[in-house]
Amino acid sequence: MAAAAARGCGGVWRRAWQRGGGGCPAPTPRGQRAVSCNARGGAVPAGKSGLAPWVPVVGLEIHAQISSNSKLFSGSQVQFAAPPNSLVSFFDASLPGTLPVLNRRCVEAAVMTGLALNCSINKKSLFDRKHYFYADLPAGYQITQQRVPIAVNGRLSYSLCIDNKMSQMVTKTVRIKQIQLEQDSGKSLHDDTRSQTLVDLNRAGVGLMEVVMEPDMCCGEEAAAAVRELQLILQTLGSSQAVMAEGQLRVDANVSVHHPGEPYGVRTEVKNINSIRFLAKAVDYEIQRQIEELENGGTILNETRAFDSKLGCTVPMRDKEGKQDYRFMPEPNLPPLILYDAKSLPANMNHQQVVNIDWIHERLPDLPSVKRAKLVEQYGILPEHSFTLLNEDGLTEFFENVVKQTQMKPKKVIGWILNDLLSYLKQHSLTVKESPVSPFLLADLLNLLEKKEISSTAAKQVLAELWKGEGKTPLEIVKEKELELIQDQKELEQICQAVIDGQENEVMAIKAGNRKVLNKLIGLVQRETQGRSNPVLVKQLLEKKLSE
Repeated sequence: MAAAAARGCGGVWRRAWQRGGGGCPAPTPRGQRAVSCNARGGAVPAGKSGLAPWVPVVGLEIHAQISSNSKLFSGSQVQFAAPPNSLVSFFDASLPGTLPVLNRRCVEAAVMTGLALNCSINKKSLFDRKHYFYADLPAGYQITQQRVPIAVNGRLSYSLCIDNKMSQMVTKTVRIKQIQLEQDSGKSLHDDTRSQTLVDLNRAGVGLMEVVMEPDMCCGEEAAAAVRELQLILQTLGSSQAVMAEGQLRVDANVSVHHPGEPYGVRTEVKNINSIRFLAKAVDYEIQRQIEELENGGTILNETRAFDSKLGCTVPMRDKEGKQDYRFMPEPNLPPLILYDAKSLPANMNHQQVVNIDWIHERLPDLPSVKRAKLVEQYGILPEHSFTLLNEDGLTEFFENVVKQTQMKPKKVIGWILNDLLSYLKQHSLTVKESPVSPFLLADLLNLLEKKEISSTAAKQVLAELWKGEGKTPLEIVKEKELELIQDQKELEQICQAVIDGQENEVMAIKAGNRKVLNKLIGLVQRETQGRSNPVLVKQLLEKKLSE
């Protein structure tokens, strides 16, 4: 019988778990019909059991830490990896009598993000208390915006590949339900050896934006693409650094499955996913787990789960709380948050004491989608290349710096950037900023190639030397390794003649009309000259001699 599978976003969607591995439930090997989506949209059945297809539904809640020097309601500094409990004010520790003071920077960051995501900004928003008891929440409640958030009804467009081909991309849109300001909680550190839990309140009270995405996605690839685009937008705006490794961007995924035409199924929430790659795996695993459970006659619990990255599966955490369990109530210590635009701003109002929506809107930078379009238009590169440039932090600036300093056309430069530079960086787990080859050095090398002083083969040899970071210039390496192109045409003619004399069968094949064999002779000349010959000139010389 065929194992359960589904055609997912961009191709065949395979199970995320390993059979019977490390405590993850291994599904029974039975024929099934499962469904996900693909980049073209629609439900795609898989399997031959004749069962009705399944439609997965995925919604996301994303918590982005606001880039601010101080916390949302206190003056405590925000700093990653500071000594435990070294950045805690009286308010953060919830000492009696302390009151919240709203951070203007956090409000402006939320408005900026809302505008970038095409949201309607509420000129009047409210703060609420969300009650729950946990050691890292000293007050016993979190200040959030449950009833009237700062921004609502937006949308985010993102692109993903069809069948994993960068040359075939499709754009999709996910609706943004709301963006709300809220406090972060502290951090619990569990010490299993001593059977104790330590609490670090440095993070307690740090400003967050919660971006709630409607359930418009249907697989892990779509969820990952949407979060990556949001991450780029936040980083472009400067409203959040959105570094997932530092907990500045955390994702909760709500997943359910149902048959076409039926109501949505019971959803589970996979909490605190801290990697885009893990998000895709967690969502796909959870979809397949639910399908497996339902096809085996079981039921889906409305529960909270966690993704175990080592085992590659989701595991239960607790039953899902309903809204009533949080006992939401208006925050009595904070008045309504009032924002203005150009029309509603009173004439006698001090502009420095209010947040002006229109002022922020006028100063929005180019968003990633606009940047990609400009790269394609300005440099004539392919659209898929613009995605790669923006997805790698600092790569766009690197590319543009090289283009400014070289005579080579951007279309050729992009090949060296993506095929040579980027592959080396990934191979050695380096960021663009950590590259031992600077834009100036690469441009210098490409200028030598463009002026036909070296061959492309020699250029790759020089680049390999530059990776060593020994402080040598490309020209110094060329002279040291004697990689200059042979300028003496008579010498080159002699080498070509020697190659022709030693390859009688190939010469006969070429004269018989098989022109492809000529490439072999060109390669042999390149080998004889150790890459120091111009392939175009070599081809001309060989053709001339073979026609004699």
